[in-house]
Amino acid sequence: MTHSPLPDPPGADLGRVRDWVREAVQLSRPIAVLTGAGMSAESGVPTFRDALTGLWAQFRPEELATEAAFRDRPQQVWDWYASRRAAVAGVEPNAGHRALATFQAREPGRLTLITQNVDGLHQAAGSPGVLALHGNLAEDRWLDSPRACCDASVAAGTLTDACPPACPACGNLRRPAVVWFGEFLPEQALRDAETAARTCALMLVVGTSGAVYPAAGLAFTAHQAGARVVVVNPEPSELDPVADVVLRGTAATLLPALLAP
Repeated sequence: MTHSPLPDPPGADLGRVRDWVREAVQLSRPIAVLTGAGMSAESGVPTFRDALTGLWAQFRPEELATEAAFRDRPQQVWDWYASRRAAVAGVEPNAGHRALATFQAREPGRLTLITQNVDGLHQAAGSPGVLALHGNLAEDRWLDSPRACCDASVAAGTLTDACPPACPACGNLRRPAVVWFGEFLPEQALRDAETAARTCALMLVVGTSGAVYPAAGLAFTAHQAGARVVVVNPEPSELDPVADVVLRGTAATLLPALLAP
């Protein structure tokens, strides 16, 4: 009489991934981590679409998060981003953010952190060199190429009531330093992220649905280059089929366990 093999006991996959992390450290092999909106869910950060509530419920993101919308209705778009900034202002990094930052401090240069998030929580937790593929919500930049007269401090200081601030000499507007629909990702950050994906021995894909490209393509790049790919997500994602292991759970719960010394 033959018996079917027993399934792995609970926690077996967690233990296996912990072993992979330790192996990468012991053998001086690089690790890459790609994070998405689910990474910050336990910190209370509203998702991009969840931010369209209250006064903004009548809009779709595609109606506000574009250069064309900003040029046509700069104050309206600025006000929406101001409401998003206010929603994030009091949010703190969760245990998952801190686990990544602690690991990076313990193993400098071993882990490349790539994020689709614009909330700045990885940076607030202390992670160095974060590759923020979609920009940073807390920062501004010039809408058009700045001229010699464009000084950000002057723009903010002389037109304190302006929404958005503008250069008092030429009128160039300040805009949120995020990637809008139809815009390219930051060239250097994307290049560095692709290099990390091609050269890592292990990639953790945390809290992303895998539906937004080119960021989601980094998991395929890592897989094709021979890296082990681990998806950490409480819900199914579009990247599950490319993963060597799928861990069903949240970043704040699983990352401290995976990255502990």
